[in-house]
Amino acid sequence: MIFEKITVGALAANCYILSDGPKNLAVIIDPGSEAAKIKKALAKHGLKPGIVINTHGHYDHISEDDSFGVEVYCHKDDVAFLRDSGLNLSNFLVGTGMVVKSAIKPLEDRQLINCDGIALEVIHTPGHTPGGISLWLKKPREDIIFSGDTLFRESVGRTDIALASHEKIMQSIQQRLMALDDKVEVYPGHGPGTTIGWERKHNPFLV
Repeated sequence: MIFEKITVGALAANCYILSDGPKNLAVIIDPGSEAAKIKKALAKHGLKPGIVINTHGHYDHISEDDSFGVEVYCHKDDVAFLRDSGLNLSNFLVGTGMVVKSAIKPLEDRQLINCDGIALEVIHTPGHTPGGISLWLKKPREDIIFSGDTLFRESVGRTDIALASHEKIMQSIQQRLMALDDKVEVYPGHGPGTTIGWERKHNPFLV
């Protein structure tokens, strides 16, 4: 499996590239900025874009959705964010509104996304946004989860922004993410990776 993390933009968002091999299509998670940097990583592995998936609809995770010529997946409760520059905070963050123009495929909780040998299960983890999701890799491995801006290493996502909820994000983490095995690797929307076991023991929001 090809797996690469690319940190992009002024807010240092993590974009992830997944592929089952160099001749397979790539899954691009949260292309939030610097499309050229992401395309360079694709070219390094000889990959072509297959789909884009957004863990949620904020500007720093979606601003390059239209740069790859493929369908964009996001949870149904965040589709409006991709189409509204006020909701996605681009007016606030950069002073210029942006919206996603690509075709959008709404996702449901527990839906399985398949792309040329990669399979990811949608885990609805609202709180940072209403349609925030985590993506649990099911194929070719089952020990990785992409947590978006829900769970970070020893922290959790912000809830001091519009439509966010501290109560919901804590429920999402406790009921959905902490239900996973301690060995599951966590790759968040910002910052370094971690594991479920480490967060269970060391995250000050959880202990």
